[in-house]
Amino acid sequence: MKLKLLELTDDGARILFEGEGITYVNALAAELLNDPEVDVAQHRQVFRFADPELVVTTIGGRPPLLAITDAAKRLSGYAGELLRQMEALEAA
Repeated sequence: MKLKLLELTDDGARILFEGEGITYVNALAAELLNDPEVDVAQHRQVFRFADPELVVTTIGGRPPLLAITDAAKRLSGYAGELLRQMEALEAA
């Protein structure tokens, strides 16, 4: 996964996910919205086959890149838990 930082301010970020589809970006945006210090989290895609862009704005002084990093870690944890449960089902 290749990321390109398009814009960064104290309370906002725009990141391009080069060569990726919108599935992961949508999941990340949805997880970001669980953070009470995230105001906006959405994906943008100019054209259907263009690289998706994640747009995030925060409130309360939360750095947007930290919010994105924390959301990505939570998603990774959910995936790890799903894998553990699937492996337990296969072993049963």
